[in-house]
Amino acid sequence: MIKNGGVFDSVGVNFSEVSGKFEKKFRSQILGADKNPNYWASGISVVAHMKNPKIPAMHFNTRFIVTSKNWFGGGMDATPSFKDDRERKFFHNKIKFTCDKYNKRYYPKYKKWCDRYFYLPHRKETRGIGGIFFDYKKGNWENDFSFVRNVGLCFLDCAKNIIKKKYRLKWTKNQKNEQLYKRGRYIEFNLLYDRGTKFGLNTGGNVEAILMSLPPNAKWK
Repeated sequence: MIKNGGVFDSVGVNFSEVSGKFEKKFRSQILGADKNPNYWASGISVVAHMKNPKIPAMHFNTRFIVTSKNWFGGGMDATPSFKDDRERKFFHNKIKFTCDKYNKRYYPKYKKWCDRYFYLPHRKETRGIGGIFFDYKKGNWENDFSFVRNVGLCFLDCAKNIIKKKYRLKWTKNQKNEQLYKRGRYIEFNLLYDRGTKFGLNTGGNVEAILMSLPPNAKWK
């Protein structure tokens, strides 16, 4: 993890590989684990919280889980502090282009799933501008792996383009404060609802790595 840099307040890339047996209380929540609690799982997550409040926080995650069944899951999304319709359109167009190469139904399906997933019901608001989210993807392994890989490359391309356009923009103390308030929402979601956080904490993972997704500082109002 990198902290307090010129572009990033914090950015981390985690790789995890875990195996074992799910506890009884957790088995019913995992596909294929209700009768056989043994599992193996690996995942990659990228979370970037920006120095410049005009650049959105960005997140990518992918995982492959093996129980009595096996599947891919993952997604990517962005959480801006300020509305930017052009940026939103660019971000979603890039994702749609990647999805459409595999199946025209992927983007509307996974976008809708993302909008439902990254939602804070206690606030009655979305976490950001969405993206895509998918789980239990268990069709053709090679095709699914190719799709997940290209979602990762799409995320990298989006992040580079957005950062390059905005990292030199001037910002004010008030704008930084608004970013910190938005980060408070980000923390609430990750601690209360995020599947990856829950999975990691329930499988004995490295707590510091699991909580890497949280920003270095935040505010609430």
